[in-house]
Amino acid sequence: MITLWYALVVLCWVLYFVLDGFDFGVGLLASLVGRDDRERGAAVSTVGPFWDGNEVWLVAAIGATFAAFPGWYAALLSALYLPLVAILLLLAVRGVALEFRGKHDGTRWRRGWEVALAASSAGTVALWGAVLATMVRGLALGADGSVAGNGLARSVAPMLTVESAVGAMVALCAAALLGATFLSLRTSGPVRERARRVALWTSFAAAVLSVPSVLIGGLGWVAAVVCLVVGVLAWARREALAFGTVAAGVAAAVVAVFTAHPDVVLRSTLHPAWSLTMSNAAAGDSALRLITTVGVVVLPGVLAYQAFSYWVFRRRVASGRIPS
Repeated sequence: MITLWYALVVLCWVLYFVLDGFDFGVGLLASLVGRDDRERGAAVSTVGPFWDGNEVWLVAAIGATFAAFPGWYAALLSALYLPLVAILLLLAVRGVALEFRGKHDGTRWRRGWEVALAASSAGTVALWGAVLATMVRGLALGADGSVAGNGLARSVAPMLTVESAVGAMVALCAAALLGATFLSLRTSGPVRERARRVALWTSFAAAVLSVPSVLIGGLGWVAAVVCLVVGVLAWARREALAFGTVAAGVAAAVVAVFTAHPDVVLRSTLHPAWSLTMSNAAAGDSALRLITTVGVVVLPGVLAYQAFSYWVFRRRVASGRIPS
């Protein structure tokens, strides 16, 4: 039961980072691939029906972590509360920017919210990358499972490392690739062409960054090859394959983060014996049985709803002007 719920927790995080990842990528690139208000609006419209549904997986991931592994949840959120609060605030800004952009026709109004969308998307992605890298590196867990230190020293210091900086850069490249391939798949006209070119060049830049990456270690060459494959697919206009390859690569990277230390959900940098394992961080058997019953009822409904929404809004968004 513990292993099953750990797999479900990882699945929820994978779905969140893949699905909301292309939302962040579109937010990053909308002003780059759109040269006028119509083109930028077309780019933003590609995620309009999906972004709030994609965020459901963040709620599911955090809720499943809290219910199934309360010890892990307590240690992680108490140690990194400032970065995680910053992520929540940036997510709020992202949501407001997406909703408010179309509420007024003024050029300055729209441009202001587009800047807010790009900044909040970039900030959220960079912080998530740093958090994931910190999880791989580990935290200063004591024998009682609590994190050593107080105040800013406990919450900010773990993020000020080379690993966290590399994680932030890798995450930004991954989001840009997801966003570019998604835009090339979901738009037509000039935005589609510019997004394809962005995907092409970003894939080569990501390949260069992946090789020396301390975050993924020995898998750096694998990541570089995946990025090059995405570049070739983008050049060949195989947009669906390019997006699917990026999504699979992001999913594999997230799984690698959560399985970097077998049976250890959060590594202690002070002493290996003080690390949190799946067994000592998990809830009791009765709690796991209860949430299993709830999960069997709720998760299929969420999956069915999202599949239906993606099917309904499957057509491309036109970015070119229609001749009169």
